[in-house]
Parts: sequence; C-alpha cells; structure tokens
Amino acid sequence: MTPIVLTVAGSDPSGGAGLQADLKTIHRHEAYGVAVPTLVTVQNTCGVERVEVLSAELVRAQLDNLLRDMSPQAAKTGALGSREVVREVGAVVKAASFPWVVDPVWVPTRGRRLSNEDLGEALRSDLIPFATLVTPNAEEASGLASLAVRTLGDAQEAARRIASFGAKAVLVTGGDLEGAARGTDVLFYEGAVQELRAGSVAEGEFHGTGCTLSAAIATRLAFGDDIPTAVVRAKAWLDGALAHAFAVGQGAKPVNHLWDVDRKP
Repeated sequence: MTPIVLTVAGSDPSGGAGLQADLKTIHRHEAYGVAVPTLVTVQNTCGVERVEVLSAELVRAQLDNLLRDMSPQAAKTGALGSREVVREVGAVVKAASFPWVVDPVWVPTRGRRLSNEDLGEALRSDLIPFATLVTPNAEEASGLASLAVRTLGDAQEAARRIASFGAKAVLVTGGDLEGAARGTDVLFYEGAVQELRAGSVAEGEFHGTGCTLSAAIATRLAFGDDIPTAVVRAKAWLDGALAHAFAVGQGAKPVNHLWDVDRKP
C-alpha cells in the first residue's frame, strides 16, 4: 500500500522550499503527499518579499476536514507563521496516532521573516512536546534552546535541551556550523547522541534543504523505518540531491528533488 504523508507548511512559489518542496520530496520517495498551507509568500530564488499568514481557524479547518477523510502514516510541519497556528496544529499533533516531524522554520535563508511573532515559547509548550522528531538548523536550535549553536558541542547540548521539552528525538542539522563541523548533523535519540557526517559538503547557496530533509524523514517513517534509519536514509539522499542541484533562477539553487532515492551521491 502506498503510504500517505501530510505536510503542514507555507507556500513557496519558486518550488524550492515549503509545501511545494515537501510534496516533490514525498512523491520522489514513492508516497502520496497531501498538504495544508499555513501561509503564502511572495518569493523567488533571491528571497522572500512578503508573507501573509492564514488564520488559525482556517488551518485547523483544513486539517480536520482532511483527516476525516484520510489516514496519513506520517506528517511534518514547516513554517506555521503565528502562535495561534502553532497551538492549533499542536492540538492535532497531540491527538495523532502517527509520527510527526517538526521543522521549526522561523527565518528563511534570504529575505524577510516568515512570522512577525516570536514562536519559540509556543513551539516549546504546544508543539515540540508531542513531536516524534524535531529538526532545527543551528539558528533555530539556538532560539529554542537559548544557546548559541556554533560547534558540535553546542549542537549536542541544544539537542538535549530541546528533547527535554518532550520530543522523542531531535536532529540539529549542521549546515551552518563552524569549521570542520559544517555539514555534520547531531541526532539525540533514546538518551544518546550520534554524529552524522555528510558524505561531502556541497558548495554554494542552496534553498529548501531543511524542508526537503524533514519531508524525506517523514516519508521514511511512513514506510516503517525507525528514527535513526529514517534520518540516515533521508540524509544520504539529500547529499546527492545537493551535489546535483541546478539553478532554476537567479538566486540560490533549490535541492534537486528529482535525484534518484537509491542512487549514490
């Protein structure tokens, strides 16, 4: 049976991030993707110019209506845009019987913020406690853990702090870490820390890596992988997708979502 994977995220018209990237990733991994938008952006590969956050009531109505009809095997969240949306989505995650990957998207690589509010407290209290896996980058982990994350040691401590809010596992991605640690992700799961090094570190500016990774992990969970296996397999695919990214606009390259899931980087 083809699993269903749900994404709850913002819209990126350029297709490099947000729910567009999520759906491409889910389908590339041979699952069926369904999507609930949380916000709309005026955006291209050069950056975000404008953000319109949908009402929490509308986001919740979309979720309730969809889940009355379909039973996903896994789901993920991306940019949520407001504290009210975080709380409504958190209520759904709390009641769910399938795994949720929470990608706490706050600030895009280029352009304006995706929320005018500080979502940290709402994420810590209303969403992260019910997450199967949280996948912050260094900047997001810094905000959630109240700790400047620059080194592997910082990432490990941040992962422990974020897990203490209730999440089953935390993956701090290392694309923005300093020096030799760059590209090394830190997974905290079942009380232990694991360092996951990239096969290679692609050079250049990229767009949508966090969205794509979290969507790939959610899809692997939908197929029945445990958390470490899902993370390792998704990361290996992303290595190849980054190494073979291609420019579609004048700004940052999106991940190559067409990269073969079983092909080596």
